[in-house]
Amino acid sequence: MPALLPSVDFIYGAVLAAALFHATWNALIKGSSDKLLSAIGITGVSTLIAALCLPWLPQPAPASWPFLLASLVLQVVYMRLVAHIYRVADMSVSYPVMRGTAPLLVALVSIVFFHDDPSPVALAGVATICAGILCIGLPGIARSRKSGGVPLALLNAVVIAGYTLVDGTGARLSQAPAGYTLWIFLLQGIVMVGLALPHRARDLAGHFRAHWGAAVLGGFGSVISYGVALWAMTLAPIAVIAALRETSILFGILISGLFLRERLTPARLAGGCVLVLGVIVLRLAP
Repeated sequence: MPALLPSVDFIYGAVLAAALFHATWNALIKGSSDKLLSAIGITGVSTLIAALCLPWLPQPAPASWPFLLASLVLQVVYMRLVAHIYRVADMSVSYPVMRGTAPLLVALVSIVFFHDDPSPVALAGVATICAGILCIGLPGIARSRKSGGVPLALLNAVVIAGYTLVDGTGARLSQAPAGYTLWIFLLQGIVMVGLALPHRARDLAGHFRAHWGAAVLGGFGSVISYGVALWAMTLAPIAVIAALRETSILFGILISGLFLRERLTPARLAGGCVLVLGVIVLRLAP
């Protein structure tokens, strides 16, 4: 008897829930007194989760191993860029620029090179979601230009698009999306913690003791958010899931306004409405 596939509504609902976890761990880094140590602490917890769970899960097929190695490089670059960007720019500006530009790049590359063609209606939904996300961040771009945060956010968008395409393909080839995801976190954590220990071991230990709760919450949030996204990419076009995942910006602007004391402007709220419209269009796609 063939296995029952989850419904589209279930897949999309799971990705939206994952988006909340993604925005949460980004906000934890932004709100930290030391962004890099916070990012390493979150990565360390996700590494521990991976080490505990991997022995009990099916392992990824050898065909996916080169993608794991490529992802490792991109994920480490991404995390270090996130920590630096949040030191020089508001989350409510840099987060939309990073997350809004990446799905457009993913859609273009996946169509041209991977022949992973969403329907025209799905592409309209992707474009609408990206437009809404960018509208949220555009009002703050001029104010943030001198800090260098916007160019770095655009650079990180390229990195995000890169690891999304690499991991979307790798997860499909792995035949074990959960195992593939946890190997990403295990390898990423080993590298990031290993790079920090020779220079900041005492600082890292002290920071973790003071902020262990945030590290644990962020670690679980990062594993859940990315694991669900990669699982969904094995069942739906990568470009569609990549765009839907970036609805995390809705949660991001609310968190940044309510907890990080960043301004919720009418333009950002209007951009959020456009983003929601894009989600509706995406859901109506055949």
